Amino acid sequence: MKMIAVMLVVLPSLVRAAEVPAEPLAEKGELVFTDDFEREGLGEWKALIPGFSVNDGVLKGWQAKDDHGAVGRVYRPMKDAIVEFKFKLDGSNRFNVVFDDKNYKGSHAGHIARVAFSPAQIRLGDDKEGIMRNDIFAMRRDPKQKAKADELIKDRGSVAKVKVDAGKWHHVVIEIVGDRMRVSFDGEPVGYLQSPGLAHPTKESVHFTVNGSGVLYDNVKIWKAK
Repeated sequence: MKMIAVMLVVLPSLVRAAEVPAEPLAEKGELVFTDDFEREGLGEWKALIPGFSVNDGVLKGWQAKDDHGAVGRVYRPMKDAIVEFKFKLDGSNRFNVVFDDKNYKGSHAGHIARVAFSPAQIRLGDDKEGIMRNDIFAMRRDPKQKAKADELIKDRGSVAKVKVDAGKWHHVVIEIVGDRMRVSFDGEPVGYLQSPGLAHPTKESVHFTVNGSGVLYDNVKIWKAK
């Protein structure tokens, strides 16, 4: 798989997430995954790109390769889902939560959707029909076509302005229901995106991509949405 050096992409054409629904998109259905990391070893988590470890009751991710962030993945087939977790920046200033389908060949590495965190914002993205769609992915690496590519994806992402405090635990809920995605941060709904790629019928897995020296995670849960 060809790697790309930067997984967090900030695009000036993206709009701020303004109309965020006050109520959840769905109710929590069957709990299909939960992990409090009260053990030794990664368990079901696969460190596809190092490094990840479990220590002192938390999952830690850190970038161990110069050309790509660390990727720690758990496999759970899902369509409409609610993902909840806690995180604390521990040296890093950005990370992504990415939903993939490795069997889908229309986007780079089968990327379907992502939520990207940085100190001042959270970006919601439709990867399948946005920056990771194969033709757009190639266009954005051609200086002559980048402006055209950015125009094609102007409605495929949104940005929520937040303050992510380093060294503080934060609570996140990500809902994907049909072609809609909603993100809550520390108990407040902050981000919303409606885009066709989000409705992809199978998100085969979810993973954290960590750039920099460290992010801590705890209490990861996945529910089917109903």
